[in-house]
Amino acid sequence: MSQITATPAQSPHAVNRSSPLQFIGRVVPGLLAWLIAIALFFPIFWMTITAFKTEQQAYVPTIFFIPTLDSFREVFARSNYFAFAWNSVLISAGVTIVCLILAVPAAYSMAFFPTQRTQKVLLWMLSTKMMPSVGVLVPIYLLWKNSGLLDTVTGLVIVYTLINLPIAVWMAYTYFNEIPRDILEAGRMDGAATWQEIVYLLMPMAVPGLASTALLLIILSWNEAFWSINLSSSNAAPLTVFIASYSSPEGLFWAKLSAASLLAVAPVLIVGWLSQKQLVRGLTFGAVK
Repeated sequence: MSQITATPAQSPHAVNRSSPLQFIGRVVPGLLAWLIAIALFFPIFWMTITAFKTEQQAYVPTIFFIPTLDSFREVFARSNYFAFAWNSVLISAGVTIVCLILAVPAAYSMAFFPTQRTQKVLLWMLSTKMMPSVGVLVPIYLLWKNSGLLDTVTGLVIVYTLINLPIAVWMAYTYFNEIPRDILEAGRMDGAATWQEIVYLLMPMAVPGLASTALLLIILSWNEAFWSINLSSSNAAPLTVFIASYSSPEGLFWAKLSAASLLAVAPVLIVGWLSQKQLVRGLTFGAVK
């Protein structure tokens, strides 16, 4: 008869000794994530509740109060909110369209026909983002003034495009690098022209990445304040100028300033919330093969 060797049962104390470590490993990351999320969301929450307070209540740090719409009424009575919002829509849409029109061919060339200078060009484009905007404010202001682009939607679209184009090229280049070359080579062998490769083969496969790029460009253009404040006054002023107009020498009126800020950020917050799945999908495009 074969001898059977019994394996001693695992001691329950060993399980208990490892249980606290497993518990900490599960709980601590989730707790940190919640704390970071609360810290990031708290300014938006405080701005929202302050918008529904009176000016006297706005200086009291409490979340229990009787809400009122007086600040919103004063904001709409003082400023033409919809004119500012329409300018923001025009600028954001124009910047996104122009950036994609320029970035897609540039990223296509760099991704599928790289040269020895491709990486240097990409790094140079990225280095332009490190230059402080105030360093070129005076020459751009004079150029825009002499060319009639000052306080125009076209002028802001050009400036925003120059600012955001490196980001659009880098993101599109990253997405295009994940697409197999064999697919484009097969289309080339079938007689497809360059524009047909881009439109019918490349674009459908890169839709998630390009969609996230477009969403990011909209958010960046919507939130840009430095150039809009310095290059526009009334005709082409977007919502960032609308918010800045509530900072006056008489002081800051926190309730009205919060109401104006909430009206300005609400559209982009709603768009970001509704498209968050598409944005995350695009930003992680090609991360897992």
